[in-house]
Amino acid sequence: MKNLILVLVTFTSLGSFACENLLNEEMRLLDSTVKENLCKYEGKVMLVVNVASKCGYTGQYQGLQSLYERFKDQEFVVIGVPSRDFFSQEFSDESQIAEFCETNFDVSFPMYSTVPVKGKNAHPFYKWAKKNHGIGAIPKWNFHKIVIGKNGKIVDTFASFTKPTSKKFLN
Repeated sequence: MKNLILVLVTFTSLGSFACENLLNEEMRLLDSTVKENLCKYEGKVMLVVNVASKCGYTGQYQGLQSLYERFKDQEFVVIGVPSRDFFSQEFSDESQIAEFCETNFDVSFPMYSTVPVKGKNAHPFYKWAKKNHGIGAIPKWNFHKIVIGKNGKIVDTFASFTKPTSKKFLN
């Protein structure tokens, strides 16, 4: 399995992707009315993770923050996408999500609004991921990870149980 370090190095030399075909979707920032087009991450390696505050994997926020701090200056970004798709393990109030992440994990990577990540109501990003990478891109639980290279293609996906600091992820 490709590792994050290899992904960062491999895609550093590639040109950027045609954003209109990939991330030309707006997402609202967490606990805000501000919307951002995901094209702002064009040319970066992205780790997109559906997150939840009341999940057994919630401690992975710490590893995600560590990765972000370690690689953010190397054209890498972690993107957190809260979801209530799995037994409503996320707060329904986004201000509670933001406070939880800041207070418990000092999260500074971009966090977006709570959206569905699976099924017919999934956010367009997740529909695109399924269409272009298959069922491996569909989150089966919270903290499913999708790695997108600088070329705009999904490089790999990781199940919830794969910690962002695990050798499987980094080697």
